[in-house]
Amino acid sequence: MNNDPWLIHCDGSAVPNPGRMGLGAILTAPDGTRYSLSTLAEGRGCNNEAELRALMAALQEARQRGATTLLIHCDNSVVVEQLAGTAIEPFLRLASLFGEVRAMLRSFPAARLVWIPRHRNREADALARAAVGLMPKSPVAARNRRA
Repeated sequence: MNNDPWLIHCDGSAVPNPGRMGLGAILTAPDGTRYSLSTLAEGRGCNNEAELRALMAALQEARQRGATTLLIHCDNSVVVEQLAGTAIEPFLRLASLFGEVRAMLRSFPAARLVWIPRHRNREADALARAAVGLMPKSPVAARNRRA
């Protein structure tokens, strides 16, 4: 049995915020095989809900593909802090959704969620944006905003 982790990059987008929710994820198997996910979620929600739904969709896809060990990358610090239990204030409106995601994460023998900067999550972001009909963000525009 291979203990190398599946790598997941996931992102969600809400347009407007709150609004329609796009979910994007890239799953990379230990052998390097890549799978992408880009879907429009049902209903309307905020960006944090879209992020959680993208993570849930990625976890479901990973399970269907037989993954047991996961290293998950997310660029939303609120989501990562809430799921890790390190957030100062609980996010009450989405508490049940956070609970569902925590349960899904615990159902894997090994799953680790880490925060990454947005610029390292561009591909998942582009998939989430595409699901709601938006073009990917320009790397140049993103760089100029940080200045």
